Amino acid sequence: MALGAGVALIRGAELVAAPWKNGGGLTREIAAFPTGAALDAFVWRVSIAEVASSGAFSVFAGVDRTLVLLAGAGMMLNEAGGATLPLVQSLDIARFAGEAAIDARLVDGATRDFNLMVRRGAAVGEVSVVRGGASSTCTLRADVVLLFCAAGSIEVTVGEDDAIGLSVDDTLRVDSPDALRCVVGGEGHALVVSIRYSRSI
Repeated sequence: MALGAGVALIRGAELVAAPWKNGGGLTREIAAFPTGAALDAFVWRVSIAEVASSGAFSVFAGVDRTLVLLAGAGMMLNEAGGATLPLVQSLDIARFAGEAAIDARLVDGATRDFNLMVRRGAAVGEVSVVRGGASSTCTLRADVVLLFCAAGSIEVTVGEDDAIGLSVDDTLRVDSPDALRCVVGGEGHALVVSIRYSRSI
């Protein structure tokens, strides 16, 4: 299968598990910039986290975080000061500052979550959900776009390339898409991550 320039396929089966920063769970990095950057040096990082027990989240000062519930009954994210962010329905989204003191309380057993982290001042990131059952067309207008299969299976067509089939946890990364047309189809659900750099990288 030939991929167009600036397009890379990342298979979920090839992701490697590693401990969380605080050792409280497992993470599988999908992609990061710069490639291979340490947890205190990335501009952005996208990963899947497995949360097996309630407890405190790792602290990432100066980082904006977005979590999406992929599987499980979910959790309540309790911020110091009283605010509570619920992740209880499939594909619920929570956004918070990485330096916030977050205590996660599982609702009923382990969860799997999609995690976007973006270093504040260096880049901004957005996550949107494309639900299956009907074809969705969009225009890719960021510096980097990642199309992640969150459930089931999907087909993604970028520009004039052939459609690419993605299964759960597979990701299609598009660098410098330059307003490419993108079509997402199939019965599965997708997450579209758009990252824009705040300065020259």
